[in-house]
Amino acid sequence: MSSRDVVLARVRQALADVPAGERPGGEGRGGPPVARGYRRVHGSRTQEQTVDLLAENLADYRAIVHRTGAEGLPGLLGRLLAERGARSVLVPTGLDASWTTGTGVTLVEDRASSTARELDLVDSVLTGCAVAIAETGTVILDAGPGQGRRRITLVPDHHLCVVRVPDQVVGSVPEALPRVAPDRPLTWISGPSATSDIELDRVEGVHGPRTLEVILLAAAPEAG
Repeated sequence: MSSRDVVLARVRQALADVPAGERPGGEGRGGPPVARGYRRVHGSRTQEQTVDLLAENLADYRAIVHRTGAEGLPGLLGRLLAERGARSVLVPTGLDASWTTGTGVTLVEDRASSTARELDLVDSVLTGCAVAIAETGTVILDAGPGQGRRRITLVPDHHLCVVRVPDQVVGSVPEALPRVAPDRPLTWISGPSATSDIELDRVEGVHGPRTLEVILLAAAPEAG
């Protein structure tokens, strides 16, 4: 027997006298429900304060944060890409086409056939997101429309991520989870890719983008 077989045999033996519905993982299969009495909302904040907290924590993780309205977004994106000298930007299916109007760069389509080498040749990637968490400074992508495949945000060195505020901003992780698709690959982003060795020397860009720029896109005011 392999080591795996030995471990599984011991697990089966340990659970032999436990009714099937009470075994681990039994929820939804006739087992007792899992207690979820944890707090979903922590403290009291206005929408504006929650967005400000998100911006503060994103910056703390070394993301570069910008704020703009819909009219100013294409110009801002054009400026940010020009400042990096970017000549191409990868755009996922479903991204709002108005965002890239007049940016003056080559738009690269997100294709399933693209190789890692081809993705590495792209200067920047632009995506939306599923939700952003203020308390942790985290942006979550679930491969939905405008977000693309997970790999497109892991290979290019520069990621521009647009967060619609306040609609896509929540305070806590428990508030965020119902907003993402559980059957999709989830990418949780808290700042640019970084790692540290045993001496705590920080290196960025090893496992993903070296530069993360988050754009907080304010909703247009409602007509009075």
